[in-house]
Amino acid sequence: MRYRRPHRTRAAVLLVACLAVGATACDRGAAPAPQVDGNRVVIPIGGGAAEVDTTSLAVTADADGHRVELSGAADGLGTAGPIRIEGDAARWTYPDRALTATASNEDGRLRVTVHSDRDGRLEWPVTGGDATATALQIPRGEGLSLPVRDRFWNGPDSGLVDSPLSLTSGLTMPFWGYSLGERGVSYVVGTDIGSSLTVRSVDGRLLARAAHDFDERGGTRDYTVTFALTDNSPVAPAEDYRDQLIQHGEFRTLRDKIARNPEIERLLGAFHAYLWGDGRTPEAIAQMRDLGLSRMWLGYDADEQSMSADAIAAARAAGYLAGPYDSWANAQDPATADNPSSRWPGRTWPDGCVHDADSKPESGFGGRGCYLSSQALEQDSRLFQNRYAQMTANGANTYFLDVDAAGEFFDDYSADHPMNQQRDRENRLARMRWLAEDREQVLGSESAGAWSAPVLAFDHGSQTPVSDRLWKFERDKEVWGGYAPARAPRTFFQPVDLPDHLAGAMFDPAYRVPLYETVLHDSIVNADRWELSYFKLPQQQTMRALTAILNNTPLNFVLDRATLTTRGAEIARLQQFFAPLHQAAGTLPMTDFRWLSDDRLVQRTVFGDGVLTVTANFGDQPRDGLPGGCVDAELASDSAPRRLCPAP
Repeated sequence: MRYRRPHRTRAAVLLVACLAVGATACDRGAAPAPQVDGNRVVIPIGGGAAEVDTTSLAVTADADGHRVELSGAADGLGTAGPIRIEGDAARWTYPDRALTATASNEDGRLRVTVHSDRDGRLEWPVTGGDATATALQIPRGEGLSLPVRDRFWNGPDSGLVDSPLSLTSGLTMPFWGYSLGERGVSYVVGTDIGSSLTVRSVDGRLLARAAHDFDERGGTRDYTVTFALTDNSPVAPAEDYRDQLIQHGEFRTLRDKIARNPEIERLLGAFHAYLWGDGRTPEAIAQMRDLGLSRMWLGYDADEQSMSADAIAAARAAGYLAGPYDSWANAQDPATADNPSSRWPGRTWPDGCVHDADSKPESGFGGRGCYLSSQALEQDSRLFQNRYAQMTANGANTYFLDVDAAGEFFDDYSADHPMNQQRDRENRLARMRWLAEDREQVLGSESAGAWSAPVLAFDHGSQTPVSDRLWKFERDKEVWGGYAPARAPRTFFQPVDLPDHLAGAMFDPAYRVPLYETVLHDSIVNADRWELSYFKLPQQQTMRALTAILNNTPLNFVLDRATLTTRGAEIARLQQFFAPLHQAAGTLPMTDFRWLSDDRLVQRTVFGDGVLTVTANFGDQPRDGLPGGCVDAELASDSAPRRLCPAP
């Protein structure tokens, strides 16, 4: 078994770079100094040297004697000012645009920061133009690696091209990358708020262009991008981003979270489920226990029928986590609100609504009510503290706070509670930290970005690369199902077959790669969205079960007692296979991912230093003794692999 090459330490990277320009650059650990060649700045980086053309911001690199394009030119910069070397950085200006660019080596990467003295927009870097580019990696959900000439992804049915992706909400992490023959390149945007990425199809190839909006009120007048040369692994950009998080002190392990709150350990080996109707009763908990479900995370909607104190006590006695799904992001008129979580006391509605630049309230989810300003709640924290006390009076030992980690931030122009998106994020982090640390809850949220991972124990929604076209499909209530009956809403319980374009964009294993788990597996437990429960999509069940074992991530279900009666044995078989693997490796990093077949349908992952090795065959033909639709998992202590073939 070969493992991924160990990450180079900062010192090792700098040593390689320093040797390229002379030993004096290494004094006191200094980064190598830039060199000026006409209108070009040359900066040694790990694996070669980067060259920035100051006339256009085009970036190339010399790597192992080969020149590769890291970025095409930016448009409309005007004439560049003279280059100045200031310590270990090069600086120049674009007077026509009131821009100042600074380039330097940071931990073996090229780091470019562009500062603007006025509001405006810069579209750069322009990536994927190198002739050797073969695949684009983007962290949409868990992650995708897309052949640049793939017809489906270049076409309209994928729902990808020409749709700007916010780096805080459209992607789970603010990076992307390309495979370039035998090497690769990683791009990380440290200033994610105000930044986006748009994938375009140009001459049948996928090109990705980033953009940043400079805005004084928004605090986004600086824009920073790092460029790193990597190997050609499809998860190399994720490895680079993980290294940056660790180097900047922005990574927190699940083990550290468990040490602070031992209840989080109950997530290891647990499947997740949202309970409805009689599924919220002590009898349902007993049924789960009798089925042999050793660990479960159990949630329930913030409706009129929460779990009773007796049901919560039964869940806790069984070793489960149980608690509410709540949202602090919406407000409606209490007299007409269609769900309890949108009802707030006093004049929270309408005074607490987010207001746009035209002083109009931002319509809430589904056009109902308004989005509730996090600044309004921050100014009167008793509102959410009292809500929390009410929601957990039954003894709940976990809490799911919808929306807060999903990265959809607001500019609020209200005179009573003004905020920009930076402040919105700070408010959300502060209240999630209050739940996790002050209240010591096992806290989860929606589609958690890496910025929120340090305060969360789990998330629902960062697993599947959801296409925006899914939301339109879900609005067809005849096909997808509506919110009746209340005891088992069809929107959750009614099985549905996805159209081919949605199934391909979201669940084709040939395109899926574990970027999220490469970065965050040992920091946060990642499960699927509540409306994409395991039984909701029968055509994807085998693929999703294999992916859960391959990525060491739990499945998510919706349950009532009828489902437990008809499908409980199947759930138990899956959970009993998953539990010991997750308990052994759930706090370990994913250290390797690779394709073992040319069609990319046989895949392997490794966790820790070989503690767990998993091989999945997503095809329908046997490969090296592993049947199609099956997965082998082997702990270091096992004498032989364990095999799961989830199809009946």
